[in-house]
Amino acid sequence: MRLYMVPGMNHCQGGVGTDQFNKMAVVERWRESNTAPEQIVAAHVSGNNVDMTRPLCPYPQVAAYKGVGSTNDAASFACKMP
Repeated sequence: MRLYMVPGMNHCQGGVGTDQFNKMAVVERWRESNTAPEQIVAAHVSGNNVDMTRPLCPYPQVAAYKGVGSTNDAASFACKMP
């Protein structure tokens, strides 16, 4: 069992944080490979445009900015212990 927090998401959806990711695909891959994901990439969408992505990290890890790259791109973050 793992807990993946979604910072900035309102209850179930919306908010300033990422709130869109394919939950069922994550669970299916986890079940089929018997390996929990190290992170889940989620998106924030405004209108029809993805304007931000972030990794969702297994608790107690958090998404930490690597110091280079766009702060709106999940690739610029890594899951780290706080």
